[in-house]
Amino acid sequence: LVNGGKDVVNRSLLFRISQKTANGSIEDHPSYGGQLNHEANPGVLPEAQPEVVFEFIKGQYADGSAYELRKPIFTFKNFQFEAFDSNTRISPRVAPQVFGLGLVDALSAKAILANVDEDDVNGDGISGRANYVYDVESHSLAIGRFGWKANQPSMRQQTASALLGDMGITSSLYPKQNCPLVQIACGLAITGGEPEAEAFVLDAMTAYGLTLGVPVRRGTDTMEVIAGEKIFRQIGCAGCHTPNHTTSNEYPLAELRSQSFHPYSDFLLHDMGVELADNRPDGLATGSEWRTPPLWGVGLFQKVSKHQNLLHDARARGVEEAILWHGGEAQAAREKFKKLVLFERKSLVSFINSL
Repeated sequence: LVNGGKDVVNRSLLFRISQKTANGSIEDHPSYGGQLNHEANPGVLPEAQPEVVFEFIKGQYADGSAYELRKPIFTFKNFQFEAFDSNTRISPRVAPQVFGLGLVDALSAKAILANVDEDDVNGDGISGRANYVYDVESHSLAIGRFGWKANQPSMRQQTASALLGDMGITSSLYPKQNCPLVQIACGLAITGGEPEAEAFVLDAMTAYGLTLGVPVRRGTDTMEVIAGEKIFRQIGCAGCHTPNHTTSNEYPLAELRSQSFHPYSDFLLHDMGVELADNRPDGLATGSEWRTPPLWGVGLFQKVSKHQNLLHDARARGVEEAILWHGGEAQAAREKFKKLVLFERKSLVSFINSL
């Protein structure tokens, strides 16, 4: 990437924001809402301008090989309203994969909860738990399964949320723009209707997202990939990146019923340690918990998006760096990875890139 990766801010990242109130609760920011709009329509000024610099951290594997990690440090300037203060919680989010989401939507709640182990009964150091979030259509709590912190319960709601947050397009699920009262120009701006995305548009986009297929695996018969899969299981990666799932046989869309699929995720929340913490709660997710991201298609990022910037804030320049940032419940697996020799490390990366 140009500028040492700084264009990631403008091309790939959004910023979730919230404010810690006097009574300790976490709410949308009073001036900026739940997401910073660092771009805007004509006639409305951007809310602020994000900037990033990188701190580079040196490290060494057990065999003496060196590695380098890239830690982003985000700052903001040119605020249209008050500047962020110590009570502001900011979470950079890079866009995740958008294929195979229908299979995730078609998982039963029982299937997701089958991997929950909040008290770590089996003693493996992994204690995944489900996030429960508000379903705006059923007006009830439901298991979160989409998003970096599993903060959306369905593909339809995920689609409507992305329309509003990423494009400023309202729908029946989210009929109001992210325009807090202080943002007069935003509130007076011309709209495309109320709502802007009519029901048939949301229905069509949801259907597309539900049926977008998963890429075929590549290079599965190579020595490196075969060895890498074995190492993946041996060092404990499969404890969170669960390989196999089967969709419900009662899902409304017949094409997605009783389908076996391999996302390499348990879709649960895990504490990933202080280094990856954004300190911003989301539903039941704490500031250090993240949903296990599926690994399918990771090896195609470079071809499709012209980069392989991974993790929630795009700090990792590829699979190897992503593994080295793992902490918390994944620290044991990371330390085992650091003890592997070069061929074993390359094999593990090749396996993940083949998914």
